[in-house]
Amino acid sequence: MIYQGNAITVTRRDTPSGNDIAMLTFDLKGESVNKLSSAVVTELGEAVKAIQAENSLKGLLIASGKEVFIVGADITEFHTLFDKGEEYLVEMNLKVHDIFNAIEDLPFPTVTAINGLALGGGCEVLLTTDFRVMSEKAKIGLPETKLGILPGWGGCVRLPRIIGADNAIEWIAGGTENRADAALKMGAVDAVVTAEQLEDAALDILDRANAGELDYKARRAEKTSPLKLNPIEQMMAFETAKGYVAGKAGPHYPAPVESIKVIQKGAGEERGRAQAIEAKAFAKLALSSVAFNLVGLFLNDQVVKKKASNYEKQAQPVKQTAVLGAGIMGGGIAYQSASKGTPILMKDIKDDAIELGLKEARKLFAKQVERKKLTTEQMAEKLTNIRPTLSYGDFGNVDLVVEAVVENPKVKDAVLTEVEGMVGENTILTSNTSTISINRLAQNLKRPENFCGMHFFNPVHRMPLVEVIRGEKTSDAAVGATVAYARAMGKTPIVVNDCPGFLVNRVLFPYFGGFSFLVEQGADFQHVDKVMEKFGWPMGPAYLLDVVGLDTAVHANEVMAEGFPDRMAREGKTAIQVMYDNERLGQKNDKGFYAYEEDKKGKPKKVTDEVAYALVKEVVKEHKEFSDEDIIARMMVPLCLETVRCLEDGIVATPAEADMALIYGIGFPPFRGGALRYIDAMGVAEFVKLAEGLADELGPLYAPTDKLRQMAQNGELFYSNDKPANQA
Repeated sequence: MIYQGNAITVTRRDTPSGNDIAMLTFDLKGESVNKLSSAVVTELGEAVKAIQAENSLKGLLIASGKEVFIVGADITEFHTLFDKGEEYLVEMNLKVHDIFNAIEDLPFPTVTAINGLALGGGCEVLLTTDFRVMSEKAKIGLPETKLGILPGWGGCVRLPRIIGADNAIEWIAGGTENRADAALKMGAVDAVVTAEQLEDAALDILDRANAGELDYKARRAEKTSPLKLNPIEQMMAFETAKGYVAGKAGPHYPAPVESIKVIQKGAGEERGRAQAIEAKAFAKLALSSVAFNLVGLFLNDQVVKKKASNYEKQAQPVKQTAVLGAGIMGGGIAYQSASKGTPILMKDIKDDAIELGLKEARKLFAKQVERKKLTTEQMAEKLTNIRPTLSYGDFGNVDLVVEAVVENPKVKDAVLTEVEGMVGENTILTSNTSTISINRLAQNLKRPENFCGMHFFNPVHRMPLVEVIRGEKTSDAAVGATVAYARAMGKTPIVVNDCPGFLVNRVLFPYFGGFSFLVEQGADFQHVDKVMEKFGWPMGPAYLLDVVGLDTAVHANEVMAEGFPDRMAREGKTAIQVMYDNERLGQKNDKGFYAYEEDKKGKPKKVTDEVAYALVKEVVKEHKEFSDEDIIARMMVPLCLETVRCLEDGIVATPAEADMALIYGIGFPPFRGGALRYIDAMGVAEFVKLAEGLADELGPLYAPTDKLRQMAQNGELFYSNDKPANQA
């Protein structure tokens, strides 16, 4: 034994040619995966020193004792580390560079055996060795830009020198996870083998390097020298990429473009200088609000996944499902279930509805074939997972039913009570309702404990969120099965309690309420859209209403007004109601706040419509001038306050789940971290002051809760363990 730690062991072993090598194995005790926490990095430094002190070694093999190689740095440490400031972060990165450089400079050949996922810092570890062998099922990548930072442990320096600047930019700026075949084609790895052959292949490479068959010193020289690009090649590689990536990433996500600048600045430098450039750029990005919030999202996502796993443990397996109501929504649910491997019956009472549902599923599968994600044979096989039916004949074997008929309580009630008589005693019934109370729908069911809400967002195949709504009588087993099925479909389930609009729609409609107030006071709805899109929303409120459908919005608004009359009921007509009254339903009939024409790809393209402006004049009561800051405040304050109320009312259990639901369900700008992180960043006291000022003019929709005022007085935060970065 050369070294023994909590996460790393180094042992001696022989290669087939009898060469004495050191085998460094990552196997973090008490964890299912390897990650590079501060403690593990310290151990790595000690292990490398122990290897340097040994005599007669002829090579180093780095491997993993787990199913993954190394998933990356320990992200749970990031907020604490970032809080220590730029100087600390630069120094920390340079210390890691010293350790990684020591591996790169060992006086014998080195190889990494990549058996599974190797991401971020894990990928940067394997770039230090002269050679890399990869299992055919492994993936490697540098996803740091997705967290608002860039690779800070040599990724921006070594990867371009190994696979070329163009390829490295694609991997780093895109934050992609790359399969073994792609990695081999790019030259990131030297061989791809089966998992069983991995270690033997790595040992064979060390023997061949020691025999002079493979020139490890030439490899090393290339990695530690400037990039071989002349000035024109540099300009072509970097300037073109910066423009393209900036357009794709957008103005709110600086890390992808910054990573290209770091590669460019370091291109003409030797290793040490290039690493210093990288370390400084990493530290600057790490201190930004974008990095703070994106790291926060990652941590929130872990909370959501852990909760879902706990619910799943209480569930019976869901092997066969059914959807009631074909059409677009039913077809989307059937497609998602079938594509992820859970067979589904698709029932309707009409042949043409069944055909519409099948057509939707076929269309979505065909797109997968077009994108080369599926072969035609795989598509045909997956389509057999969808069985259309006009009867309940096979419902006795169904584990879970999704009711997806029209959003009408009487129709849903009739369908649910009917299907309950056709399924087994333990079958879970769910309703894909967006607004109707689960307690109300459970009233006529004989087994209300087996019933809950399962609210999909449209379009089903794109939107990651599923709200699982617990009624008063819903059992843990029903929630567990529904959560398990949502995860099997590749969705992120978040469990909420029953109330009008549940969580996401309850929070969204005060946002639309803020929009209605603005229009009534003379704001141009197209300008409001532009301001909110610039703020970070994928679409502004008027455009979003057109996409949702003005009929759907009016119906949902009525439910909210009935449930929360003090702040959501309105006197007189709103702009939303006027559009609906004039049969302008949005994209459904090509006219709403905008008119819609088909673009070259056959997708609806919005254009200004003077008729919409004329109709909106009906509701304008005064003409005020609004700055962009005024518009943002009037839109965001009611949305944030309703999120606070949902947390206080116990509709959602944690700030993490509330914020993730808004990001996954309605496209809340991820770089802002969610509604509750947005309040934290502004400062709770500052937010309360802003809300109170607006409430004086606009009423209860803008009034802070007593508990929020108390939080402001006590200097509390929703994320009490984090110190928020200031929002840009």
